Amino acid sequence: MSLALQRRQRLPTLSRFGWLMALYAENHGRLQRLFDPAHLAPGAYRSSIGDGLDVHLDVLERHAYTTELRMSYGLRDPQTGLADPSASLRLYRDARQLEATHCYAGRRWQDVIGMFPPPERILDHRLRMNTFLGKWLQYLAERGHGVGTLCGIDDGDLKISSKNA
Repeated sequence: MSLALQRRQRLPTLSRFGWLMALYAENHGRLQRLFDPAHLAPGAYRSSIGDGLDVHLDVLERHAYTTELRMSYGLRDPQTGLADPSASLRLYRDARQLEATHCYAGRRWQDVIGMFPPPERILDHRLRMNTFLGKWLQYLAERGHGVGTLCGIDDGDLKISSKNA
């Protein structure tokens, strides 16, 4: 029996930071399958499945290795006028990571964690934001949103970037 216990290998543990990086990778795959934003030109897009909750995807900027995005519903918070819920996203195309840098779901980050939070609270907040993003992306895919439902808001055409991704 003691030989069996000696041969048992310890499984590596995953730190909270490692968990966050895994969420970034998982969310990258979900967003790529959903809207393939790495190939979208800067502009405003809408995905409509006829349920009255259109998804708005704004490609704000494209850089050499990153793309800045904002995703929201067409709903507004009546008190602030901000899109609610919404997420500011940074897509790292080279590292295949998607980071939710800010989420707004009724409250701003300052209201949630304070102006000068300790590092542990910031990491916890990032974990919650990116977990929310993953669940939101999964929900959108289950509802039927995708590249086929995505069109440009200005002219109705899907604009594909000429840059190699």
